[in-house]
Amino acid sequence: MSYGTNIDVQYPRAADYVDKILKGASPSELPVEQPTRFQMLVNLKTARALNLELPLSLLAVADEIIE
Repeated sequence: MSYGTNIDVQYPRAADYVDKILKGASPSELPVEQPTRFQMLVNLKTARALNLELPLSLLAVADEIIE
């Protein structure tokens, strides 16, 4: 199971920062951005291999379930 930021959203934001720096912006003056979207992934195949039983309430809130 993992819970973290959505990588698909973070990569373009990182590219924006690189673009600003290459255009002459000082990195110390760029604002710090915090992610607003998080993603929960559950790997059921691994959970079964470890003999873990995950509650249905956890699976219901997962964004992606790997079977």
